[in-house]
Parts: sequence; C-alpha cells; structure tokens
Amino acid sequence: MAAEEAQVDYSLSNPDTLTKYKQAAQISNKALEAVSGWCTEGAHIIELCERGDALLDAEVAKVYKGKKISKGIAHPCTISPSSYVTPYTPLKSDAEEASTTLKKGEVVKIQLGVQIDGFGTIVCDNIVVGGVVEGRTADLLLATHYANELLLRLMVPPGLVAATEEEKKKAEGQKPPSQTKINQLLEKVVKAYDCNLVESTTCWLFERNEIEGKKKIILAPGEGVKGDGNPEPMEVWGVEMGVSLGSGKVKTLPNRATLLRRTTTTFGLKRASSRATLSEIVKKFGTFPFSMRQLEDERAAKIGVMECVRGNVLRQYEVVGDKEGEPVSRLFTTVVITKNGLTRLATPPAFDPAKYKSDKKITDEEVLKILEQPLAKATTAKKNKKKKKKPAKKVEDDDDDDDDDSEDE
Repeated sequence: MAAEEAQVDYSLSNPDTLTKYKQAAQISNKALEAVSGWCTEGAHIIELCERGDALLDAEVAKVYKGKKISKGIAHPCTISPSSYVTPYTPLKSDAEEASTTLKKGEVVKIQLGVQIDGFGTIVCDNIVVGGVVEGRTADLLLATHYANELLLRLMVPPGLVAATEEEKKKAEGQKPPSQTKINQLLEKVVKAYDCNLVESTTCWLFERNEIEGKKKIILAPGEGVKGDGNPEPMEVWGVEMGVSLGSGKVKTLPNRATLLRRTTTTFGLKRASSRATLSEIVKKFGTFPFSMRQLEDERAAKIGVMECVRGNVLRQYEVVGDKEGEPVSRLFTTVVITKNGLTRLATPPAFDPAKYKSDKKITDEEVLKILEQPLAKATTAKKNKKKKKKPAKKVEDDDDDDDDDSEDE
C-alpha cells in the first residue's frame, strides 16, 4: 500500500490535484458567503462559528462520496472582532468569551477553509457589521484591498504573463522583487490611506497536508524575522494581508488559545487523557488547524491538550490583537501559479472600491503601474484562432483540452 501511494503524483502536474484544490475552494467560498450573511449586530460569535463548521462539514460530505481519500475542514470557522488580528473562535465552556457578540460598525474577519485529499484552501474576508462603511473604516478597507492586489501581482514570476516577445525578452533579465522591495511598495499603498501593515503577516507556500511550507513571505517583519523564497510556477500559496488603523504593532490578548495544530514532533505522552485527545485530533484533522470546540468533549480537551502543547506535539495559536486596540482588517486568498499566471482559488468576493468613500488615494506611479498589470495571460483569442484550421473531430478534442487550460488561468 505504501509503495502504491508513493507512486501517486500529488504535484500540480497531475490535473487531479488542481481539480481537488478547486473543489475545496468552491466549498470554502460558498461557506464564506453564507457566514458573512449571518454576521449581524448582536449575533454570538461562538454560534456563528459552530454554524459555519456545520456548513463546511455538510458541503464536504457531498463530494468524493465512497472514495478513500481524506477530506474535511482545513481551517475551522473563526470570527475575529475589530481589533483582533488572529483568527478567533471561543469555547462554549468559557462563559465570558462565549457571550461575545458582534457590535454595529465593527470590522470583523471571517476565516475558514476546506481540504480534499490533503489539498487545503483557506479564505478570509472583512465585513462591517451593519454594512455602513465610511470615514476611517473606508480608508482601512481600501488600503487592504489595494495592498492585497499589489501583493498578488508582485508574486507573479517576472515574464510569466508577458504578452509580446519584446516583453518576454525584457523580463528575462529581471529578478523577482525581494521581500524588502515588496514591503517598501506595500508601505506606499497603506501609508496613502494613513494605515500600517500588521507586523509579521505571513504568506506561506501550500503543499499536500501542509499550510506552512518551505517558503514564506513576511510582511512588516518583526525583529530577527525574515521571509524565505519566491513564488514559482506550479505552486499554491496562501496569501495573507493585514492592515491596521493603528501602528500595526501587536500584543497577545488574555483570551484562551483555542486554535491548535499538530506538529511533526513526537513525544511520549504520559497521561491517558492526552493520548486520547491526540488520537482524536490525528483522526479528525491530520495536520490542519482545529478548534478545541470541534473535539467530542470540549472540557476534557482543555486538559488533554495541555501536555501535548508542553511537549510541542501541538502548536497553539495565541490570540493576538492590535497593540493600541485599533481596528484591523485581514484578507486571505489561496492562489495557484501556473504557466498562464496567477489564479485565485479560495478568495474573498469581488471588491467594489466605488462603494467606499475616502478623500485619500494612491499617487505613487510605480505602484499604480504595477496595479494595472494582469495576473494571468489572456490566451482565449489566440486559441480560438488556431482552432479554425483544424478538422472538426480534432476541434472537439482541442475544445476539451482548452477548457482545462482556461481553468488554470
């Protein structure tokens, strides 16, 4: 069995891999839309998170029925209040936190995700409770949108979407922008709206059963922290953008850390309760993040995870917020880079800047020029032109191939 599994190609060279990513993304996007609609003034965060997880489980159950592949939640539904930076999901057994409700006018961050056969897609979007966006809130969301759009374009390898031979030749000598350069350009965007990047916001290379791969891009890195590696074709990335109306500096909040993830560390657990908890985690979540509320016995889980965290078998995600208590916005997009450029898989819904009134705007010419660049090649017209010269039977075959290619764009 192990030898047979070793022969499976899990790279993007195998069309099944991209198909699974896309199906996972479809579910993530559908759930995000639903949860966003539930976020109204006075709604309890814990209840919204539970409903979100139930929806994810129900939708995942509909795909790959009867197939012997893993599938499930790649990131539990989390809803972070205005000044919270990290994903937040309280427990019912913590009465004070369970009573947390959404307040009118605050910016909340909804994050969730799904995995199929270990191919995870995660998405995060901001909504304003009550739907009224004005003043500094508009500045914050505009800054986040344009910074995210700029970052996505900076992640496209040089020359990958070149339209002409001249552009291709010009790009041959170019190197991908350094992470220092990326940060400098992003700073220009957020400063135009009098905002700041959230320190140490991290984008990761995604791999099978791994959402923190070998390469990463760190925005506004803290002291002694740096990114490593550039995006390349045939890769999937989780792209995060965090922006604050404050300084962008963060602090650990007193809330219980309820979001955890299994590490690759092995440790001899002494307590039977710890071993039982870890066994349930491995079976249900593999190496993907989970909330203690997703375990069968929430109260027992609080005890069971303690030894696992001390032994570094589990990593817990501390609850972090803006140091000054200022509103924070976050976006998370799962993207794939193919030979045709960058495609958004799990992604926040389309953003209409015209709906957000601000007296501020981006004026830097270098930034504006990059924002005009496409994320992927426009190849449809060229392919259609070639088809006319082929026999009818061949055209039908090529149509099928082209449909597959166009999905990669």
